[in-house]
Amino acid sequence: MTRFRPCIDLHQGRVKQIVGGSLRDDGSAPLENFVSEHPAGWFAATFRADELSGGHVIKLGPGNDAAAREALAAWPGGLQLGGGIDATQAASWLDTGASHVIVTSALFDAQGCPLPEALAALVKAVGRERIVIDLSCRRTAAGWTVAMNRWQTLTRVPVDHATLDHFAPSCAEFLIHAADVEGLCRGIDAELVALLGAWGKLPITYAGGAASLADVALVEQAGQGRVDVTVGSALDLFGGSGVSYHDLLAWNRRNS
Repeated sequence: MTRFRPCIDLHQGRVKQIVGGSLRDDGSAPLENFVSEHPAGWFAATFRADELSGGHVIKLGPGNDAAAREALAAWPGGLQLGGGIDATQAASWLDTGASHVIVTSALFDAQGCPLPEALAALVKAVGRERIVIDLSCRRTAAGWTVAMNRWQTLTRVPVDHATLDHFAPSCAEFLIHAADVEGLCRGIDAELVALLGAWGKLPITYAGGAASLADVALVEQAGQGRVDVTVGSALDLFGGSGVSYHDLLAWNRRNS
């Protein structure tokens, strides 16, 4: 059954909710839906108290290491960690308290071509059971295409069952943001969720666009109960008005 998994998105050292498609490396400010007065550790401690396992901390750019360490210290072994991860420092983040490391950009070269040797090095460094592969994507003429560098750069890899089969032997889970709807609170990409649910061979968490509890239910329906969901900007815990955190806790209790 579909579970709600929490997230802590870090930007410039603070917990934020950002419109995913607005992240740029050109110095322009992204569109921010929410900037928290609470530190990352407060959110991690909240999720720990409510036994919400399997959530993720994502470092969106530089300046987030201290906040990430704070979150992991507040719940050792309870959160996954992503953002600039590669084989050289993945083990150190696991030692810091991450349950898994999440990786995307390190698996591709600057032109978006896969680097199988980079993935092999990561598996050798930490083991596939501690790796989450992030195949966050954008809609293209071909369907969906993996996007790297904080969703700015399209790779040459589609999101389809063949790609999931290809990467599955090298990871424990997948994380997939629908970057075109991320942060917009206008509804999920149900077609993408359906594609993920029809595969269903490893745990998958979907993120992007959830605006209401009905959208959470739609993830469960479209994904055949095989796809978990993250709710960000619509969540009252992050300043939103569409989804109650306590309703999501009740949802997880019903589906446990």
